Amino acid sequence: MHHNCLKYCLFLAFSWILIVGSLHAEPTVAAGKTLFQNQCKTCHNATMKDDMTGPALGGFEERWAAYPREDLYKWIHNSQAMIVAGHPRAVELWNKWKPTAMSSFAAFKPEEIESIFLYINQQFTAPPSQPVTASANGVATNGVDKSNDFIYWILFGVLLITVFTLSRAILNLRSIVAESEGDAHPVQELTVTQFFKNKTVIAFLVFALIVLGGYTTVNNGIAFGRQQGYKPDQPIKFSHEVHAGIQGIDCQYCHDGARRSKHAIIPAANTCMNCHKAIEKESYFGTQELTKVFASIGYDPATDKYIDHYDQLSNDEIKAIYTKWIGDTYMKEKNLTSLDKRGIRTVNEQWEEISRSMTNDLKPKISGPIEWTRIHMLPDHVYFNHAQHVNIGKIECQQCHGKVQEMDVLYQYAPLSMGWCINCHRKTEVNFAGNQYYETYKSYHEALTKGEKTKITVEDIGGLECQKCHY
Repeated sequence: MHHNCLKYCLFLAFSWILIVGSLHAEPTVAAGKTLFQNQCKTCHNATMKDDMTGPALGGFEERWAAYPREDLYKWIHNSQAMIVAGHPRAVELWNKWKPTAMSSFAAFKPEEIESIFLYINQQFTAPPSQPVTASANGVATNGVDKSNDFIYWILFGVLLITVFTLSRAILNLRSIVAESEGDAHPVQELTVTQFFKNKTVIAFLVFALIVLGGYTTVNNGIAFGRQQGYKPDQPIKFSHEVHAGIQGIDCQYCHDGARRSKHAIIPAANTCMNCHKAIEKESYFGTQELTKVFASIGYDPATDKYIDHYDQLSNDEIKAIYTKWIGDTYMKEKNLTSLDKRGIRTVNEQWEEISRSMTNDLKPKISGPIEWTRIHMLPDHVYFNHAQHVNIGKIECQQCHGKVQEMDVLYQYAPLSMGWCINCHRKTEVNFAGNQYYETYKSYHEALTKGEKTKITVEDIGGLECQKCHY
């Protein structure tokens, strides 16, 4: 009995320590990030600078500075109760955002709320990341494969020096032999000029130039359309870092062809509008870049409607619609009743950029599809299927395209060369477990079961056969 009481007391003491420890847990940014991703991101923009379904959270402490910290906790626990009670800040927010009501999070502990606050402040004050730069030869300076052409030039130089040295040595030997035999006409040592006029040397140089020219031609032909580090300007300054990184949008939400077809596809403006009917401007460029999306598809953000017979409107009529939208947004931000000089300049500068980006010699009208510049391209004689790699092979997008979620400006990460693909097939293991696609490889399943093989690579199942990619 005594032992049971002792055990019970120890259990209560241990439980109390755990409870007290949890009550006094220190708030952390990592915990705040998890809570924000799971609970807050549905309604609040992850940039912390733009409104979404709910207001932008960046700078919240300044807006609540006149009230006790506990009022913020009460707002998160039950915002409607504070509105009913007539709290000035709560009523102000309700009047601005009604009828959209904030969800109640009564179970949030103070340290959890403070963790969210830490994460919000960190994201709000974080400087925008710099795009990956490219070196002088156009290759990204990120440690990815780089050109080895310099090795061939070194070898060519070494070969040329070797030929020159050997020819001089042969001439010297001939001269020594002639002198030892008492030849009245010894072999004359050639000068550098005479050396390069020698028929044998000329023939060698011509042969070397043919080989070098052939190599360069074939190499450039194979690499046609591919350029590692290629980072062109796009008609819209679209940031993968913001969308895939900060906002956490899955790659296949926009590029849904990757899981079901050969091509990953470039998303149409309709996909953009799934989010941007609610998000009408962004942190870095204001209304300029998103207005390009609206102008391409004919969506009027001022009325929240698509424009009837939009494809029949002239560029001047389109300009009138969207310059008014840009101007009205500017006046609202600055609390103005009419545009000032700075506002007029802002509207004109933004529209000039929109018009320049959305039109060209072959597309004189602003309306119509966005003409993105293709970055990743394979030769016509190469067959590559995204669905085969993504859906069957379970390859992550980042394996071929790099850390896209960290790229402010997208660029070609990998060389996409034949050798690069072959090396990947040689080392990539095939996951047979639970994958019906590979059930036909019975001999390999048996070999794995018996321990005769420890792994099966893509090479083992025919990944290096020419006709798999060229047919």
